[in-house]
Amino acid sequence: MKKKYFFYILLFINVFTVSAQTDSKNYDSLLREMTDSIVSNHYSGVHSVLILRDKQLVYELYFNGYKRDSLHDSRSSFKSITSLLVGIAIDKGFIKNVNQKVYEFFPEYPALKTDELKKHLTIKNLLEMKSGFDCEEFNDTKDCEEEMSSSKNWVEYSLNLPMKDKPGEVWSYTSVDPVILSGVIRKATNMSILDFAKKYLFDPLGISAYKWTIDPSGNGMTGGSFYIRPVDMLKIGQLVKDKGVWERKQIISKKWIAQSTLCDIAIPDFSFMKSSRTKIGFPQPAFYGFYWYRETIKTKDLEQNLLFASGNGGQYIFIIESLNLTVVFTQGNYGSFKAKQAFEIMAKYILPDFKN
Repeated sequence: MKKKYFFYILLFINVFTVSAQTDSKNYDSLLREMTDSIVSNHYSGVHSVLILRDKQLVYELYFNGYKRDSLHDSRSSFKSITSLLVGIAIDKGFIKNVNQKVYEFFPEYPALKTDELKKHLTIKNLLEMKSGFDCEEFNDTKDCEEEMSSSKNWVEYSLNLPMKDKPGEVWSYTSVDPVILSGVIRKATNMSILDFAKKYLFDPLGISAYKWTIDPSGNGMTGGSFYIRPVDMLKIGQLVKDKGVWERKQIISKKWIAQSTLCDIAIPDFSFMKSSRTKIGFPQPAFYGFYWYRETIKTKDLEQNLLFASGNGGQYIFIIESLNLTVVFTQGNYGSFKAKQAFEIMAKYILPDFKN
């Protein structure tokens, strides 16, 4: 009992310290209730929650042994960052546009141009998860990522996969699509994805603490397994919320942000809120864009559209444009419905606290 009491003292000292450092308002009852629910393990496996409003960090707490400088596996939420990197490459003229054919970047693989299906494959098809490869991870029907991870060259492995559908016709979630895009960027810019991301995205945002997962051929993983601090994930969300602007500089074009986050592809029979098994929300359909998601959170008291990046285990970057709000969750609920508990937390505590 003494240990638990001492932990709560430290926790609330930390809360007020963060509030003072950011010159934000004191935490009110809803956020205190949220904190209590996480600490008491009602919401298990939460590693961090960060909330940014009007460019003010109003909430930043870490749980279960994690700290501000802890690097966290972003999992598939990094795909959304890959989308930003593609946008930068197009903005700077390295890539013509999203309709450019993939085979143009890989002349060393002539089969890409002669294959009846692969010759139609475009960058847009890869960004929309409509590549047509015989892979599907969203419903765990045919995961190609594990076999890819054991190969020596992830880009080559992905390009050589058999096709199932004509590109552009069927939404089928797979990590091989963003991996191919890392190869596209490398060929288009003559830079590794690691160097490209550092020069054009991470350095401008002041992101320096991170760790790539790299294959034996030097390809950086762009589908996940990128380790980053939650506070830097918050920067990514803020960049997108501000239409590509960071500290008065246009890092990514407003046009790309709008195009990539339109999210007009309905994910068949799926709702994040429904998957969370919450009883306080009314499930709404989820939509997909260029590695970004949208879903409306609807309860009896509120209705808010969320733009977000999502990774296995509960790694989320939420952007609520109408409330000028950016929220980051990191969790350790890998392969569990509990990863979606962030949606109940958003609906029950965070959105009601900040709604107009």
